Amino acid sequence: MTDSLTETLAATADAVADYMDRAITDTGTASARLADAMRHAALGGGKRLRPFLVAESAALFGVPRAGAMPAAAALECVHCYSLVHDDLPAMDDDDLRRGLPTVHRAFDEATAILAGDGLLTLAFDILAREDTHPDPAVRVALIAGLARAAGTQGMVGGQMLDLAAEGRFDDAGRGRLGVNDVARLQAMKTGALLRYACEAGARLGGASEAERATLDTYALAIGRAFQIADDLLDVEGDAGAVGKAVGKDAEAGKATFVELFGVAGARAELGRLVAEAEAALAPFGPRATLLDQAARFIANRRN
Repeated sequence: MTDSLTETLAATADAVADYMDRAITDTGTASARLADAMRHAALGGGKRLRPFLVAESAALFGVPRAGAMPAAAALECVHCYSLVHDDLPAMDDDDLRRGLPTVHRAFDEATAILAGDGLLTLAFDILAREDTHPDPAVRVALIAGLARAAGTQGMVGGQMLDLAAEGRFDDAGRGRLGVNDVARLQAMKTGALLRYACEAGARLGGASEAERATLDTYALAIGRAFQIADDLLDVEGDAGAVGKAVGKDAEAGKATFVELFGVAGARAELGRLVAEAEAALAPFGPRATLLDQAARFIANRRN
């Protein structure tokens, strides 16, 4: 990872954490315990890749980082809520997240559920505010886009498909998924929010329909690359470095690209996706240097 990418990721992470901290405070949550649980979920580290993608996509069209922070923070609130709920005993039953106890372990299950709910609804509160963008039509588009990316057509729907593939439900049964099935599941579960990050940045910057479509091609490629890299970490990673339990995909019988193609095949697909992402950015020239570097960072990450 280059120094410029490292510095920009760190600066974006600090900025979005500050914004989320203030937003949680400004909600005037009646319960200090609930606010503390939301902070534990939202402020406990992380790469903040999704906010980075919002900010850098917006920067392509002249939007400064500060101008992208409300939308970036809203998206990160949704991402953090999803992690809280995914970690619950009824879902992935994890004890560790970002090297810290998961919210239901640090607090309790009921508080964790409500903390996730609080972060999810806070996201749409933030997007509706005038400081997110002065044009109400842009704010409505941002709200609608995040609702689709996070809901049944996106992340939540993908999570349900993932649970069904594990044989969780009597009427579903466990069945081997093919390549197209896994690609669809992962595009919904993981890729939808990454895709929205680039869409949000483009909308903040007033990008044309053609420019949004070009950036969407990049987002589709890195979304798939992110999940394959995550699957590889589950096979090859160390829990201490990754910050969460590893080896759980095979234990749960999850269908992944690693399971379908093996480690070597998954790495080959990563290389192809990085090349696809880089080619998509070509029309933006040097302005897209950090987004280009981010594609390689996603493919080669170790945590």
